[in-house]
Amino acid sequence: MADFFEVDRLVEELAKIYATACATAWFKIEGKKPTQQEYRARVAEFMGHFEHTLSTFPTTAEAEEFRDHARKALATEVAKVMAGQNKDVEKRYKYFVDYS
Repeated sequence: MADFFEVDRLVEELAKIYATACATAWFKIEGKKPTQQEYRARVAEFMGHFEHTLSTFPTTAEAEEFRDHARKALATEVAKVMAGQNKDVEKRYKYFVDYS
């Protein structure tokens, strides 16, 4: 199997670096303090946007292996977010709700 170190790190950090910032901005624009589950769901939705990036890779066997690997890693990380097991998402939610 190929080495997918880079995408593994990206997917592991996707919620922290990208999705929580987008979700927080979304709720600020809406003027709403979300429940924890609403926040997690919005973070997961933004994480799902990575699917578009994956769809832009070539249509080769190697790219399909890469996409399959990335999608499995993404599903694992989304499940962690939805279960409240991503400490960065939980910390960002608490900060957002406490200070907005």
